[in-house]
This record gives sequence, structure tokens and C-alpha cells, in this order.
Amino acid sequence: MLESLLKAICLLLIIEGFIPFLYPSKWRRLVARLAKINDRQLRMVGLVSMLIGVGLLYLVG
Repeated sequence: MLESLLKAICLLLIIEGFIPFLYPSKWRRLVARLAKINDRQLRMVGLVSMLIGVGLLYLVG
């Protein structure tokens, strides 16, 4: 199980690196906009992202 978790983290890092690698200026603008979002909205984005991830994991697994 630990091996699967480490593989999943590695894949996450690879996927997360695509956008900054391919479009660094767009990524920088996005991060600057995210810095202006209030905590409540950012938490909601995180919650929705986690729920989508859990739902997809359930469907796949």
C-alpha cells in the first residue's frame, strides 16, 4: 500500500508540473489571482477538488 501511495504522489507531482513547465507566465498570473481570493473561497475550491478526487477514485477503484 505504501508503494501505491508513493506512486500516486509521484504522478501527482508530474501532472502538477505540466502547466508551470509549458505556460510559466500564465501559471504566474493564476497564482497571483489565487493570492487575492479570500480564505473561504479557497477552502471551497479545495473541498470541491477533494470531493471530485474521491468520487473519481471511487469510480475507478
